[in-house]
Amino acid sequence: MIVNLKPFQFCEVTIFVRLYDDAHCIGLFIMFHEINSTILVTGGAGFIGSNLIRLLLLETQATIINIDKLTYAGNLDSLKDIAENPEYKNRYKFERVDICNQLEIKQIFEKYRPQAILNLAAESHVDRSIDSPASFIETNILGVFNLLEQTRFFFNNSLNDSEKAKFRFLHVSTDEVFGSLGENGYFDENTSYKPNSPYSASKAASDHLVRAWHHTYGIPTLITNCSNNYGPYQFPEKLIPLNLFNALNNKPIRIYGNGENVRDWIYVEDHCRGILHALLKGEIGESYNIGSNNEKTNLELIKLMCAYLDQISPRDDQKPHETAIAFVTDRPGHDQRYAIDSTKACKELNWKPRETLDSGLKKTIDWYLKNSEWLERIMSGEYNGERIGIKV
Repeated sequence: MIVNLKPFQFCEVTIFVRLYDDAHCIGLFIMFHEINSTILVTGGAGFIGSNLIRLLLLETQATIINIDKLTYAGNLDSLKDIAENPEYKNRYKFERVDICNQLEIKQIFEKYRPQAILNLAAESHVDRSIDSPASFIETNILGVFNLLEQTRFFFNNSLNDSEKAKFRFLHVSTDEVFGSLGENGYFDENTSYKPNSPYSASKAASDHLVRAWHHTYGIPTLITNCSNNYGPYQFPEKLIPLNLFNALNNKPIRIYGNGENVRDWIYVEDHCRGILHALLKGEIGESYNIGSNNEKTNLELIKLMCAYLDQISPRDDQKPHETAIAFVTDRPGHDQRYAIDSTKACKELNWKPRETLDSGLKKTIDWYLKNSEWLERIMSGEYNGERIGIKV
């Protein structure tokens, strides 16, 4: 039953938000009714970026321009079905571009004239930032600076007043910029920044740049800070896909330290919907925390994964998968706990996560089992699951 219908404007597109109440859940459906809106997604070949592009193409009629440098974690295989689908031929374009390249970014703006920028281009793995911090400074700070400067030039010189009123620059960030929590409390939008790793410090710097370009130059920006994502197409250096691969190949399931570090886990599609809600309904200059209130220690999470694998893909020796858990040297400076208060996003953006940790984890594991070739192609390349991030 439709219980609410209200239109609003974005990028010359009429959008309708329909809330359906089936007595069990509320589903949110967003529909673009014209095709003249162009959204530029940076880092669109990455984990969150590819899932976001998929959502935008499936649930809107916007034209999506995907730009990506294609580093080790950028994988066009994640969007192969989209690129080969004739339905999206005129709505999806890929350009191999580094956000640090001034000329190429300027040319992208001139060629496509986007009405919105969704910036997901980033180096994002803490362990890699410990071993090689320079690339994080280059992409996450200098790259964002360049993107903001090219946006400023485009905004001031190529858009009329009406177009400026509809333009948005949305920067996707992380809860790691806030540092580490104790046993109690949550990160909210007023939490002070206290980054503890080269990765989180570089993301904190990029957040500050985005904020400054709004307050100083009037660029209509938004920032989202999310908790730990999981789901399909995640590069297997992260906890869940790496240890899922290890479990399926009879390798040790590695957990850092004592496994008691706590994270708030959000299914990637829920995060992507939160980004879209912020784009459409967020107040210019504001930031929004996006989390699922699904706190688990790393050990608890991996035990949940193992328990589900025992049901659907038992070991050949019939032992429980969790018997392969191995505790390894902890990450230097490992933050103890992250937890997000998403009250502002829920109230102001009319957003809430659809997946529980149980349902999202099962969907994720099922996807990797069904798409094992995708995972195996990555693990047979330059990355094979080796431990990094322990040299200081």
